[in-house]
Formats: sequence, C-alpha cells, structure tokens
Amino acid sequence: MSSVANTRRSLLLTPNEAHTLPKASTKFLDATWFMPNSPRNAKQEFVKRHIPGAQFFDLDEVASPNELGLKHMMPSPQQFKEACDNFGISREDAVVLYDTHGIFSSPRALFTFKSFGHPNAFVLNGGLPAWLDQGLSVEDGSGHASTTTIKGAYPIPKLDQGIIRSYEEMIGNAERSLPDAELVLDARPTARFTGAAPEPRAGLSSGHMPNSVSIPFNALLATHSGSNEGQATYTTLLPADELRAKLVELLSTPSNWTRGGGVKGSESGADGEAILGRILRGEQPAVASCGSGMTACVIWLALQELTGGAQAIALYDESWTGYAMRSTSRILKSVDET
Repeated sequence: MSSVANTRRSLLLTPNEAHTLPKASTKFLDATWFMPNSPRNAKQEFVKRHIPGAQFFDLDEVASPNELGLKHMMPSPQQFKEACDNFGISREDAVVLYDTHGIFSSPRALFTFKSFGHPNAFVLNGGLPAWLDQGLSVEDGSGHASTTTIKGAYPIPKLDQGIIRSYEEMIGNAERSLPDAELVLDARPTARFTGAAPEPRAGLSSGHMPNSVSIPFNALLATHSGSNEGQATYTTLLPADELRAKLVELLSTPSNWTRGGGVKGSESGADGEAILGRILRGEQPAVASCGSGMTACVIWLALQELTGGAQAIALYDESWTGYAMRSTSRILKSVDET
C-alpha cells in the first residue's frame, strides 16, 4: 500500500495520486448514478469508457429492499461482503470510487464503504472527467474482477448503525427542538426545501423537516470546463478554506432555516461560524438528508474533509422521499410561514 493510502486523512484523491497507487492492491469502482428521469444509462456509459481495470458499482443493486420501494438503501453486511467478493476486493485494498459527473454519486459509495469500516476508501475528486483532463488512459468493456484476490475472502463487516438514521428516529427528532435535536442538513435545492418548487417525484410534497437548514449540495462544489468529448463540465469538491466559508455563508442566511429553528443565530444570520464550529466539534449533532440519500453524502464528505474524519455526521438513508411519502410526517414550508 502506498503512503497516500496509509497516511492521508483526506478522503479525496487527485487523478495523479490515484494513478500512482499500487496496481495490485488498488480497486477502482465506477459508482455513477443518474436521476430516474435522466435519459443517460450509467452501465452503458461504463462499458464505453472507464478507468483501466475499473468495475461498475451499481448503487441500486448493492442495496437493501425498502418497504416503500426506495432504491439504493444501505446494503446489509452480507450484501456488502458479497459485492466486495464479486469485485475481488480484499479488506487491505485501497478502493477508489468515482463517477462521471465529477462529484455526485461517488460520495454515497464512499459513505457505504466507510460505514462498513473499510479502512482505505477514497473518492476521485473530479471523477472520470478529471482523470481524462490529466491525459490518463481509459478502456472499454464490461470490466472484470481482479484475479489477485481470492473470491470469498472479504469478512462479513459490521455496519456502523450510529451514523444511519431511520424514519422513526427522524420522527422523534422532529418532536424535539434545537439545539437538543439533531440539526438536519438538507442537500436539496433551496426552492424544494422552502416548498416553492416541486419535487421530481410526481405527487410528493416539497418542504422540509423540523430542525432543518438548507445546504444545497452543489453550493459545495466547483464547476470546471471539461476538455474531453461528451463532457462539457464536471465538478470537484471545493478546497477546505472555500468549503468552510461557503458553509458559514449558508448557515448565516436566515431564509435557509426552519423558521423559529431554535439555534442561536439561525434567524439573525449572525452566528454561522459558531454553528459550524459546534457541528465540526461534535457539540451540535447533525444528520444529512437530500431527496433519496444520494447527494446528502456530498455534505457528509465536505464535513469529513474539514475535520480529517474526526467527527462524523449521520445520514438519513431514506431522506426526503421516505419522509414525505408517509402521511404521519410533519412537513414545513417556508413559503407558508412568511
């Protein structure tokens, strides 16, 4: 294992860092995922072009069944073990996860690996487009498991239940008030958070949960012009200093909060720095949510980068779709409160 995988606290790798990892003990997984209404097909695009030796990690297939029919829910320990066996991944391997957006679905895949305690798992910052922009090679084909790992060698892991939130826990959280409640960091666009814009899923109410603040995931990303055919732009996670400044800005914006949220500074907009500090120190518990549990992991990754992994926020796996589909949920709309 290279010193990059052994010593770094960041969960991000540049293309050149990823490219120099030892080939025999490094596995690349393409975790690209598209919204259900997208005409693009992640598997088909993988077959056409991917990082050499990579395999396709289908987040919708390596997942537990859900009573509401929701996709890409956290897999069971057995499902995760079987996926690693099929990929030829050993516990000692470095796993590099990427997507073709740049940063979009790969953080969800990373969250999955980290939730099961895989020690050396990373996101390729900028994904396949950044890899191509560095002039690194790609290949086509369906991908194949490494022959260097004995099939069935991955141990059944233990899921860290402490960083996964259920619907029942979120309903309980809605009955409390900040700062005693967990602060819900909502990664959806602000207009869906306030209720001004509809949800992509037909018939699903927009709005937000009690004790929430709007942290749109794309505000934490930088957009780059792609230099390769078929990729006009791609995203990377903002550098740490810019991430911190952006989070302070969002936390300092009164309209981003549940009205009467109860966190000091949430209505005056004067205390974003202090609120972020409490989150990063673990003094204000927080849980990330989005539409379906995908882009919430961008917020999770951003906060991991700011702490070097010292403090972990939780993820509401079903996120807004699971919450709003249930008639017993309390839904707030800022457009109705003003």
